[in-house]
Amino acid sequence: MKQNTLEFAVGLFILIGFGAFVYLALQLGEVPFLRQGSTYVLKAEFDNVAGIKKGASVQVAGVTVGEVAEITLSKTEAALLSLRIEKSLKIPIDSIASVKSQGIIGDKFIQLNLGGDEKKFSPGEIIKETESSVDIESLISKFAFGSAK
Repeated sequence: MKQNTLEFAVGLFILIGFGAFVYLALQLGEVPFLRQGSTYVLKAEFDNVAGIKKGASVQVAGVTVGEVAEITLSKTEAALLSLRIEKSLKIPIDSIASVKSQGIIGDKFIQLNLGGDEKKFSPGEIIKETESSVDIESLISKFAFGSAK
C-alpha cells in the first residue's frame, strides 16, 4: 500500500510539473494563434526600415501597444510592415507611423502618432503616412565629405 501511495505522489508531481511547464511555455512563448483574438493587423508602407526586425515593438506615447509581425516588400518595392496592434486601441485614419530608435544606437521601434480623425483604420488597411528610418552613417559621411547642406 505504501509503494502505491509513493508511486501515485510521484506521478501526480510529474503531471503538475508538466502542466506548469506547458502553461509557462504558452504564456511566455511566441504562440500566434493564442494572441490573435486580442490583436489585429495593420500594415504600414515605408521607404526605409533599416534596423527594424520582426518582433520590434510598436509604441504610442512610449507605451508598447503591439509588435512588428512581418516585414516584406510591397508591389511598389517599398518596405511593408505588418503591425500586430492590441484590439483595445483604434488607430485614427490620419495617424503617422515613424521608425524611431531607443537612443543613438539603440533598438529600433515603430512609433504611432495618433491623429484626431473620427474615422479609424480597419484591420488589414495600410498606413501611408510614414516617416522612414534616418541613416546615421550617410548623414555622417555627408557631413565629413562636405556635401551636407
